[in-house]
Amino acid sequence: MSGKEKCVMPLSMMEKGDIKRITEFRGGEEMKRHLKDLGLIKGEMVRVVGENPGGMILAVKGVKLALNRALANRIIVADQAGKEE
Repeated sequence: MSGKEKCVMPLSMMEKGDIKRITEFRGGEEMKRHLKDLGLIKGEMVRVVGENPGGMILAVKGVKLALNRALANRIIVADQAGKEE
């Protein structure tokens, strides 16, 4: 253990401009496969570029995509601590 605590939260709690790393998914295999097809995979960095009450606009691998908040709530993200030295 490094002694550093990571801030872990659902992606839906991120705000515009936040950048975090995807750490896990909470849902069935079909949902996970759908998210993988969109480029949302464990370990990938995600940035919030826009939001409204119904959804979020994310940037992943240089591509922007829209995601509703219910689905975003099933994606768990954490600070990128430990990757940058």
